[in-house]
Parts: sequence; structure tokens; C-alpha cells
Amino acid sequence: MPTIAIISQKGGAGKTTLSLHLAAAAQDAGRVSLIIDTDPQATASQWAAWRQDAPPEVIDSPPPRLAAKVTQAQGQGAEVVVIDTPPHADSAARAAVEIADLVLIPCRPSAFDLSAIQTTAKLVQLLRKPAFVVFTAGPPNAPRIYQEAGELVESFGTPPCPVLLPDRAAYRHASAEGRTVMELEPAGKAAEEVRELYKWTCRQLYMPTPRFKKKVAA
Repeated sequence: MPTIAIISQKGGAGKTTLSLHLAAAAQDAGRVSLIIDTDPQATASQWAAWRQDAPPEVIDSPPPRLAAKVTQAQGQGAEVVVIDTPPHADSAARAAVEIADLVLIPCRPSAFDLSAIQTTAKLVQLLRKPAFVVFTAGPPNAPRIYQEAGELVESFGTPPCPVLLPDRAAYRHASAEGRTVMELEPAGKAAEEVRELYKWTCRQLYMPTPRFKKKVAA
């Protein structure tokens, strides 16, 4: 059962959005997925309540209980676990990285955000876990910005993920309704980008690359 940790010491990087959508993509691909919310703000748990607990399931956990929760989830049939962590919480980030098979670091392609991920990069290197930076919430059409940002994070020792999740209004509309962009606009650009990110994630974890069923927006 692969476990993916979403970590960043910078607030507003898109950790919860990335966590929810990766888990939802796994669910859409036919795998039972679970989100473990370690953030005291409980944004992921609130999203689950808005959607009346439709899958993917979200549970909360304090950092010391994280490993036990993952083991319990595996015993109950979870096939993919995504851990959403709070910003500025070294204990939660470390606990998540320690049990993760893959670490994804969401980051806006801006100077302040790029500088802030150096702490996170050092943590994953210390614990020797495979980690990639996922650029989020940047302009949709700015290849030069992403190229320069990618070169910078590469110098930190954390390679950039080739799939981008740029800023799109669909994320805001979907989250306000307790939905995903795949549910809101199945044929939209945001939905396609999330599916491509999940396929790429599967390849990093040596999982079969999924074929997604076509959906029609409700």
C-alpha cells in the first residue's frame, strides 16, 4: 500500500488541494484511497463533511499516531494513503516523511515560496526519501518561470515534477462545493492535469498506470 506525504513548511502552497485531488484521482482509477489529515485546521476533514463523506475518505490523526493509523488503514483495505500536513509543524512533517514511500512538496513558483522549501528539502534528504517539488498555483502559460523555478529546486536537491498544477478557477469553485475538479469539470484542463499527475505518481511508485473512465459533470 503506497503512502504519499504532502509536505511544505510554507502556508498557502496548496498542500490540501494536492492531497484531496491525488486521493480522488486514485479513487477514480479504481483504488480505495484514504486521506489522513494531520493539520489542526482540518481543512481536508471539512471538505469531506461538505461532500457528506463521499469517497475518498478523510480521517484525522495527531503526528504520534500517524504510523498506527496507516497500518490500521492497510488492514481495513486502503490501497493508497495520502497524508496532508500542516505548515510550520516539523513534528508532523517528519512523522509523515518517515512512513512515506513518496514525498511531494507543493510550491508556488515565486521567490518567497521557492526559498521557503529549502527546510523541507533538507528534511527529505536527511531521511533519504524520494521527493519531488510540484509547482502549484502559478500562471498557466509561463514556461520560462517554471524552467527557472525548476533549476532552482534542482539545486536544492529536490527535482521538480514534470506535471504542473497551475492556478485555475475550477479549484476554487470545486472546493467551495465539496467537490474535485474532476467532478466539476471532467473534461477541463485542471482535471486532466490532476489525472496526469496521478499517472506520473503511479510510475514513481511502480504502480500500474491507470485508465480513467470518462465522467460527465453532474
